[in-house]
Amino acid sequence: MINTNLKFWRRELSLTQAQMAEKLGIKRSLVGAYEEGRAEPKLATLVNMARLFGITLDALVTTDFSKKKNAKAAAQLQAQNAQMAATDTSAVYAGGGKLRILALTVDREQNENIELVPQKAAAGYLNGYADPEYLEELPKFRLPMLGSSGTFRAFEIAGDSMLPIASGTVIVGRYIDDWLNLKDGTPCIIVSSKEGIVFKRVFNRLKDNAMLALHSDNPLYSPYEIDVEDVVEIWEAKAYISSTFPIADLSLTRLASIVLDLQQQVSTMKKV
Repeated sequence: MINTNLKFWRRELSLTQAQMAEKLGIKRSLVGAYEEGRAEPKLATLVNMARLFGITLDALVTTDFSKKKNAKAAAQLQAQNAQMAATDTSAVYAGGGKLRILALTVDREQNENIELVPQKAAAGYLNGYADPEYLEELPKFRLPMLGSSGTFRAFEIAGDSMLPIASGTVIVGRYIDDWLNLKDGTPCIIVSSKEGIVFKRVFNRLKDNAMLALHSDNPLYSPYEIDVEDVVEIWEAKAYISSTFPIADLSLTRLASIVLDLQQQVSTMKKV
């Protein structure tokens, strides 16, 4: 299926194998191998193909575009989905998440990288999360213990709302595309147009009122809700990297109280 679709769309775009390889960032020989069915593209390459062809990743791997009627039907379906998404929120979240292709980067062996979004780059991420050139500028690393199931990204968090995980900790999250089945209490990085990048426990209210309830582990912070239309991405926390070790025999409530006292002392010192 993929080999015939690659050949179909390459011809539709009037590209040679060499030109296709350049646009996908791979060797020309790989394009030939894919078209002849001698090799299977990795996920990152499939994503780049779908983006280049202007189709969904699902359509790329399930629809035989070499049959003209399927190509026409798929194009009509995409146009219909785009029109519905512009006017109906339910269309945008019909699959449990926003209908878009996730931008990502790969290493020389075509393995997906884990891009790190530092605190200083958090504001820029809201504008560049879908831009491959922006992602290329971010620090990258790999954690083999996470396996190859899923796409991962790392975010440096700020603040003390999720104690005992301290400010400056790097949270490694797995990309969630099915928001509807997100379980209550799941720790996640939420990227939203209004809140920016936050680390919270998510309680799913999508089916009830198209909202997500966000809770902090620090009891000093009150829970709040966020409209699903403001949500850009959700990454389920799978690991964290920190240079701050937890303090032994100290309850979360006591730790939060200590942090509050320190904040008040700093505030008093500034006034003096």
